[in-house]
Amino acid sequence: MPNYDVYESPLVARYASPEMSELFGERTRIRTWRRLWLALAKAEHRAGIRVTARQIKQLERTIDRIDFPAAARYEKRLRHDVMAHLHAWGDLAPDARGILHLGATSAYIVDNADLILMRDAMRSVAAWLANVIDALGRFAKKYRNMPTLGLTHFQPAQVTTVGKRAALWCYDFVRDLDEVEHRLGELRFRGVKGTTGTQASFLALCNNNHRKVLRLEEDVARQMGFEEVEPITGQTYSRKVDAQVVCALGGIAASVHKFANDVRLLANLKEMEEPFEKDQVGSSAMAYKRNPMLCERATGLARLVISLVQSPLQTAAEQWFERTLDDSSNKRVVVPEAFLATDGMLRVVAHVARGLVVYPKVIEARLRAELPFMATEDILIAGVFAGGDRQNLHERIRRHSQAAARRVKLEGGENDLLERLAADPAFAKIKLRTVTNPKQFVGRAPQQVDEFVQEYVNPIRRRYRTSLSRVIDLSV
Repeated sequence: MPNYDVYESPLVARYASPEMSELFGERTRIRTWRRLWLALAKAEHRAGIRVTARQIKQLERTIDRIDFPAAARYEKRLRHDVMAHLHAWGDLAPDARGILHLGATSAYIVDNADLILMRDAMRSVAAWLANVIDALGRFAKKYRNMPTLGLTHFQPAQVTTVGKRAALWCYDFVRDLDEVEHRLGELRFRGVKGTTGTQASFLALCNNNHRKVLRLEEDVARQMGFEEVEPITGQTYSRKVDAQVVCALGGIAASVHKFANDVRLLANLKEMEEPFEKDQVGSSAMAYKRNPMLCERATGLARLVISLVQSPLQTAAEQWFERTLDDSSNKRVVVPEAFLATDGMLRVVAHVARGLVVYPKVIEARLRAELPFMATEDILIAGVFAGGDRQNLHERIRRHSQAAARRVKLEGGENDLLERLAADPAFAKIKLRTVTNPKQFVGRAPQQVDEFVQEYVNPIRRRYRTSLSRVIDLSV
């Protein structure tokens, strides 16, 4: 039940999925701590260090019995969260109390847990990215042939297609998925390194047997699902790892921001808009409005993630020698918030991409209004092929174009350039409507869409086939 008397993060209450919220919730975090304590005890038992099978059994039986009030009481007295939960579990597993945390430092628990949570969170983000890519790929394929007015500087440019524009959006997310997968591939377990990363305590436990220490570390890493271990650390893994991960999320945020802004601008042009539900209210005052509120939400969340990128970079820069503790309070906020916001905005983008509404008649009308100007070079060439003088035709087109532009800008009339050219005897032999068929101006846009989907989207669909068609249940 929500507590209406205290602040609750909107990222949890309104935007992020229950899965991501639970991943960064306290129960998951502490259970991950306990899994790490148990994995260390098992590895030490196998290594012949003084840990018994009975102690391990007791830990396994009580691993899910987390007494949060007891831990809170311990922390209030000890001012140390790891020790608080260590004591709280020891109360439930008294036979194992004496071997819990044997040889470890708090960074073994907290750092390795943070890496596990970031790994699982990145996997979820990758799956959402695959859903976005799949949806935009389908949309691009569907509208591969539909001509639309291309815009540079938000001014009319050459013709493109609706599908080609969607492929541009999609490719940004493909790049983001590549980066997230790269970060997942590079993510290593912090391992069992001791207080300053020298493994001195574990070397003592293993009777100065270096090979035994390495086997112990590999054992724990395998239990926690890691193939690679950081080759060298201080007390903590390098905080550059957090910075690199959050930077990858910042890249996703930039893609979301660009996509959402484009859809918002297209909604103003009435060419395309996000899905709008039957009972949805666009404005409390203006009942007719269909505001692009989902894309606006995604834009706002993206801006938050982009702003968070700087913080872990500063934290990495500020770590003195083997470690300082000013990282802890910062990363407890920045890393979960970045993931929760990224999760929230990707859910919105996937929902919007699956339900984008296109208005072909509006697209056609805007294109028709601008196309005569864009077609003038083709008209000039057709006039020359029909036997006309190139310089004479160029001057006539220039005068007619300026007159048509004045009519549009000063009088608010329609672009009548084609009518003016049709009435000019110099262009009598040209079939102007044929020359100005929009599909003549799209170049290889349809083929580019086909090639892009085949080469980039389909392999992602195959890799993430079990994660596609995720159900999106937006809270608001």
